[in-house]
Amino acid sequence: MVMEEGSPRSPEARLGMEVEELWDIQEPQLTPTEKLNACFESIPVSEFPHASPSQVIEIRSDASLVEAVRLLSQHKILSAPVVDVDAPEDASWIDRYLGMVEFAGIVVWILHQSENNDVLDASDSFSSSLEDSTRHVVVAAANGMSSPRYRSSQGSPKTAGNFFELLTSSDFYKNTKVKDISGSFRWAPFLALQTSNSFLTMLLLLSKYRMKSVPVVDAGDQKIDNIITQSAVIHMLEECADQQWFKSLGSKKLCDLGLPLMGANQVIKVDEDEPVLQAFRLMRQKGVGGLPVVSDGNKPVANISIRDIQFLLITPEIYKDYRSITAKNFVTSVKRYLEDNQKASPLVSDMITCRKEDTLKDAITKLDSKEIHRIYVVDEEGNLEGIITLRDIISRIVHEPHGYFGDFFDGVLPLPANSRV
Repeated sequence: MVMEEGSPRSPEARLGMEVEELWDIQEPQLTPTEKLNACFESIPVSEFPHASPSQVIEIRSDASLVEAVRLLSQHKILSAPVVDVDAPEDASWIDRYLGMVEFAGIVVWILHQSENNDVLDASDSFSSSLEDSTRHVVVAAANGMSSPRYRSSQGSPKTAGNFFELLTSSDFYKNTKVKDISGSFRWAPFLALQTSNSFLTMLLLLSKYRMKSVPVVDAGDQKIDNIITQSAVIHMLEECADQQWFKSLGSKKLCDLGLPLMGANQVIKVDEDEPVLQAFRLMRQKGVGGLPVVSDGNKPVANISIRDIQFLLITPEIYKDYRSITAKNFVTSVKRYLEDNQKASPLVSDMITCRKEDTLKDAITKLDSKEIHRIYVVDEEGNLEGIITLRDIISRIVHEPHGYFGDFFDGVLPLPANSRV
């Protein structure tokens, strides 16, 4: 089909045009945020462009951790819904899905299980391979123990370079099933939107309620129809950057929008010489999806995201020559591995930075070009001044009306007591 001149160039831009049409009929006394709230509430989430079929996968609850890691890595996704193989054929979607399995959840669960000597002793190959000191190191990494014997000079837990190679070759790792790590699932039971829910609901779940991705379920066949990620929303905003409803907002300087919300003193960061597990432990403890690696005190030199933890499982051999896996060693090793194997990956990338004087459109364009949703604000000397995430951007576009969700979260939140992520 030949596209008419001036017609939207993508599904995302066509969606933006629908917002534009709704924008034009809103009451003039409404604020821009109130107008956008009304626009997005009028659009069903079913109209959001579908993800690639390769990114909408399900993992069986009886799959092994090895298989789950392979599938997540192969499809270049961060997480996938877990299907309960014991659920009846006519089960509703609430009973069909157990939760979301993530790379972060897999690793955190493994580290926590290492505290249990009975579990370790049950796997002869793992127990015989790990020295007693290494076993204690894992406990320290999982809990952030303060014992000087197992901490770096910066006060962070160390892990030997060959630890994950030993772990991923162990029977303990190979024989564990996805259903065995249900305590690490982020949501319990499975939280999803139905196709009739609104676009506004999806945006609020990704921002204020900190979901990494939002599954959309078809109420007819009770199965997942789409999965909306943070990167997909960033791409939609970039495609709509020249449309009237977004122009006035996108042309504003970040500082004029009150961004970054989080200043330099509030940013969770890790020094390049600290163990990489300290970075992942901080992400879990502080509830953040990534953090900067800094040198010289406050100059960001790299970014580590929670999704990068997969490289401890799929490429454990690349660290074996290091006495410990520092943040710098981790980033350097992964980049070399990707270059040697000619693999492009948004998972480990150069630092994406901006200035407070840049426009919102500038920041969104940078984020979309790298398929990420976190950008660091620096001053003219390269010192860290703050961080801006998709959640911050959405907070400047829409807001949550009072009582909006009602009983939406009943039976879903709070997280279960045994949740690790």
